[in-house]
Amino acid sequence: MRDELIIVGLGGSMAKVSRSRAALVAALEGAAGAGARTELLDIRELDLPMYNPDEDRPTEAAARLLESCRAADGMVWSSPMYQGSISGALKNALDWLHLLRDEEPPFLADKVIGLISAAGGTQGLQAINTMEFAVRALRGWAVPYVVPVAGAARVFGADGQVLDQTVAMQLETLGGETVRVAEKFASDHSLHREDECAKAAERVASAAGTSIGEG
Repeated sequence: MRDELIIVGLGGSMAKVSRSRAALVAALEGAAGAGARTELLDIRELDLPMYNPDEDRPTEAAARLLESCRAADGMVWSSPMYQGSISGALKNALDWLHLLRDEEPPFLADKVIGLISAAGGTQGLQAINTMEFAVRALRGWAVPYVVPVAGAARVFGADGQVLDQTVAMQLETLGGETVRVAEKFASDHSLHREDECAKAAERVASAAGTSIGEG
């Protein structure tokens, strides 16, 4: 295992002052406090072009995204909640990760990913759920501890700082948890088995088939 794990934060929004970006920065500070080296991939600064599968040669920004994700031991994703889902800008970044399909292992296999959402309303789990589906599609592992920030306008100040100390502690905890789980994966090679997912899927399918038969 390397002495220093790399945790990459991906997210924020196209807004100049982004609450989801502020939340992501706080979580990365928690990861740094747990001993990891961190990198912030700010959606606004990346300025990715729209992913087009017919013209998928990576631009400079896309190449940076891909290289950072390739090198990461773990990630933290953060998105605002727009119309009950994640932002289009974050979804576009995740679409670019399709170019990791020919890696060995492909996509984000064996990488753990912490999830954050910032919602203007009373809850943000819909965005968390959307990101969790994407984590599975990219063969990553979602950290069970998630931080859906509700009522974000009251939680963050005008310049993006976290005003609510409970939320600040939750974000720090998520960063630390991402490092903790990434360390487990890095130190225990028995966890690095792509076929474990396939075996689990087979067990679920077998159990479902048994249940249907019993009905």
